[in-house]
Amino acid sequence: MPSQTLAQKLLAAASGRAAVAVGDIVTCRVDLAMFHDSSGPRRLKPMLESLGTGIWDRDKVVLVMDHYVPEADDESRKIVRIARDWAVEQALPHVYDSVGICHVVVPEHGHIRPGMLCVGGDSHSPTGGAFGAYMFGVGSTEMLGVVASGEIWIQVPQTLMMQWDGALAPGVTAKDMMLHMIGRFGMNGGRYQAVEFCGEAVRALSMQERMTLSNMSAEIGSQVGLVAPDDTTAAYLAQAGVGEPIDVARWQSDADAQAERYRFDASTLAPHVAAPHSPANSRPIADYEATPMQVAYIGACTGAKLEDLRAAASVLRGRRIAPGMSLMVAPASLRDQRQADSEGVMAALVDAGATLLPNSCGACSGYGGSIPEGANVIASTARNFQGRMGARTAQVYLASPYTVAAAAVAGHLIDPREMLQ
Repeated sequence: MPSQTLAQKLLAAASGRAAVAVGDIVTCRVDLAMFHDSSGPRRLKPMLESLGTGIWDRDKVVLVMDHYVPEADDESRKIVRIARDWAVEQALPHVYDSVGICHVVVPEHGHIRPGMLCVGGDSHSPTGGAFGAYMFGVGSTEMLGVVASGEIWIQVPQTLMMQWDGALAPGVTAKDMMLHMIGRFGMNGGRYQAVEFCGEAVRALSMQERMTLSNMSAEIGSQVGLVAPDDTTAAYLAQAGVGEPIDVARWQSDADAQAERYRFDASTLAPHVAAPHSPANSRPIADYEATPMQVAYIGACTGAKLEDLRAAASVLRGRRIAPGMSLMVAPASLRDQRQADSEGVMAALVDAGATLLPNSCGACSGYGGSIPEGANVIASTARNFQGRMGARTAQVYLASPYTVAAAAVAGHLIDPREMLQ
């Protein structure tokens, strides 16, 4: 048996083969198809009706309403109504309506497990790779094929192995790791290959931090962003209600598998900030002057999970945001918000001057929140493309929740480690 990377093992299993080689084109069985109100029913419903086919397996479909909720106008109400009506019409068993962002809600309900082959109707679907699953984003036409047949073809990718040695310093996060890698390799650095994150610094990360790594593999241009499962994975899934045993040992890259390898020292990593209008414009915080900010946004699937909210609170507790500063917080899921509330985290954010927004994609994708034209914005989102947050003249900087919270207090870019309590 030839040595295989985790990506190869996952694709071999999904295609019913003992092994696959880089460049092979394989037809894979899909274990899970996820889509949301923006990418799903409003596009799939008419195409499925035109084909005259139904859903191959309703139990393997998950629908999340997270982009156009809460409905702010007639267009939003129309889109969400289509999704809700279709869910009832199709008797879909897994529907999550207005309880958070799909990339957070789907894992927290135990839908993604090691060894699975999953597709998502969203470019940040690689988040599922944090669980040792091969998960990637597809467009509506590809999703139509999946929903109708339960299969998809994939060309086996080369793996880029990103090994992180050492340990992250307090106030430095997975978001900083990703911004560093994107700054080094660019947004096409993965060249639509598979990226696997490994090394002791990665193994030390929680599942939510691993999810941030895998999520932002999309920003490095990779099809998937994988983390091999371990006891941390199994413990998270057990808490999410997964009762079946997790075969951790099976889903590991062979030590001598062929891969393009890179090494990083986590202990020397500083907080990073990406300047407008690309995540690739990323540099250590020390490279920036005290650039003034008017808006701080803690939201999105990369920056408002429970641990992100805790990070922000560790900076904001006992402090107030700067005069003239607006701080918006949109927790990534209702479950995480409730837990944060029970810990006093939400109170710390509100006491500091934060405005709470609904559990949705919100301002990250330009649907919620209020980003003024011309404002300097620091956000915990994954992307800072021009106009993505709604205001085309806004200058959006990307950073970790620690760094966003610190800027909200100072009124300008600052190293968050200066404020950690």
